Amino acid sequence: MEKTVPASKRLMKSSKSRMNGEFTGRLLVTLCALIMIAATVSITIFLGTKGLQAFIKNGVNPIEFLTSANWNPLKEKPGYGALTFIFGSFAVTLLSALVAAPLGIGGAIFMTEIAPSWGRKVLQPVIELLVGIPSVVYGFIGLTVLVPFVRHHIGGLGFGLLTGTVVLAVMILPTITTIATDAMSTLPKNLREGSYALGATRWQTIRKVLIPAALPSLLTAIVLGMARAFGEALAVQMVIGNSRDLPSSILDTAATLTTIITLNIGNTTYGSVENNTLWSMGLILLIMSFGFILLIRYLSSRRKL
Repeated sequence: MEKTVPASKRLMKSSKSRMNGEFTGRLLVTLCALIMIAATVSITIFLGTKGLQAFIKNGVNPIEFLTSANWNPLKEKPGYGALTFIFGSFAVTLLSALVAAPLGIGGAIFMTEIAPSWGRKVLQPVIELLVGIPSVVYGFIGLTVLVPFVRHHIGGLGFGLLTGTVVLAVMILPTITTIATDAMSTLPKNLREGSYALGATRWQTIRKVLIPAALPSLLTAIVLGMARAFGEALAVQMVIGNSRDLPSSILDTAATLTTIITLNIGNTTYGSVENNTLWSMGLILLIMSFGFILLIRYLSSRRKL
């Protein structure tokens, strides 16, 4: 006859197995978290060390670096001013956000409040497909379609802030739309029902109830889109013109921190003054990334729902 295992022993064995599984899971999660923290700290230390060498080792004036538009590292009297590229990064980021934010939030409102039930099922996958398109494809389309269109119908060379703004706006639109859609769809139903019960129309409910309630999440979506736009390199590099002069209009050519780094880093000697100043530009990008993250966390803490 088969031996029957007492219930107490089976319970102890099951409890021990569950504890082992919980310990293993906790260990794996902790290990992953430690790896992420170590990678972030390592990148920050490395980039901080390399970015400061231009000021400490090579004697570049940090004030001149941030406020001068003179970038001529190969001349007899070289200049290492990054103001042109800092201005270009902020200009193209803010302009693209101004274009993409209304479109993204409007699309989110349409999918969650206006379109029929099948509308979101069709539109959401279409918008999310744009996220998977490589940035080089956006840049190539902008180079072959948008640049000639701007040159022939608007003016200028076709390369410039306007073209870069349109390309970046299309790139960050799916990010803003997706996050804004999630924010609008997670609002409690009693907000809508209470507004309708008080006699408000659908547009009044959207404008005066739903948008204010979801505003922190909507702002978070915009900031995330701006963070992606600020760090984009290849697509912008193909259409912005990569000029070292400050643009005087939206049709003028410009350059960003990312484009000048990708163009010049391969042509410099490791440890040279120009190489170190390019690392300093990378440090500015890292600081701005941290700034965007802090802003997102602040906006997230203000969510009321």
